[in-house]
Amino acid sequence: MSKRIALFGGSFDPIHLGHTAVAADAALRIDADKVIFVPAKRSPLKAFFPQASDTDRCEMISLAVADNPHFELSDYELKKNGPNYTLETVRYFKSRFDAGTSIFWLVGADSIDDLPLWFAVTDLIDECNLSLMYRAGFPTPDFAKYAKLWGNARIDKLRKNIIPTPLVDISSTEIRKRLAAGKDADDLLCPKVAQYIRSHDLYRNE
Repeated sequence: MSKRIALFGGSFDPIHLGHTAVAADAALRIDADKVIFVPAKRSPLKAFFPQASDTDRCEMISLAVADNPHFELSDYELKKNGPNYTLETVRYFKSRFDAGTSIFWLVGADSIDDLPLWFAVTDLIDECNLSLMYRAGFPTPDFAKYAKLWGNARIDKLRKNIIPTPLVDISSTEIRKRLAAGKDADDLLCPKVAQYIRSHDLYRNE
């Protein structure tokens, strides 16, 4: 039986309970054998780097996913020089697994308006299952406006891979703001991640 691998990219600065909750729910919905968290060194669409170091972000992700046997961390993008493109990452993981493996790339629905700016996005849609996750209570992502740009077959594929996820109102930005103000964010973080942030005095001087 062919495997189904979900790749979850992002800054994870820091990883929080929302990340792990939506990843677990998405994995159930697509029947994924594994979810691989792929922290980015820097998004090609952003001019700034994450506040925490690559090492600290990897350590926090490792702590956050340790208790879920279906979760895994990859530092593939962190080891590359310069901006990394999602298509390159997808091709790397396709080369790691058997030819029949289905690769899913999980992305938040708030990224839908940025998709036309992604590098070779039509190739990405063709080569994996680009899966937009949208939160319960929000409108379903609408790809109709991109039909002329990408073609109806790709739009149908995108629609098929839309994933509804639980409503989890947590953001890394809010966590960093709390910590910079000297407050804790334990209610939004895995306990081991919260302890790591305290012991390494992260996000206190934003």
